[in-house]
Amino acid sequence: QVKLAESGGGLVQPGGSLRLSCATSGIMFSTTMMSWYRQAPGKQRELVAHIRSTGDTEYGDSVRGRFTISRDNAKKTMYVQMNNLEPEDTAVYYCRALGREGLNWGRGTQVTVSS
Repeated sequence: QVKLAESGGGLVQPGGSLRLSCATSGIMFSTTMMSWYRQAPGKQRELVAHIRSTGDTEYGDSVRGRFTISRDNAKKTMYVQMNNLEPEDTAVYYCRALGREGLNWGRGTQVTVSS
């Protein structure tokens, strides 16, 4: 069974930082494209970042320069370091895996940025 488990969300003040993790099992992690997406209330789900099996990365326009995606193939875990957080970053953040096993999503972790 494929499992994607997000962690690291929480409440932070504007300008603060968080690091989210996505631990995986049941996938061939090293050949899988991993992504973070987010969805705020009343808004469509949007891309945060991709990291391909090659290590190449892509960022959504609203987070580029503030967020950094990474992966640890030995731990089968993906991360996103989120700096200079803004209230507009408040959303549920979802882990996505696209590989030989198909397309799979995690359950999400809440990030709230508020003073």
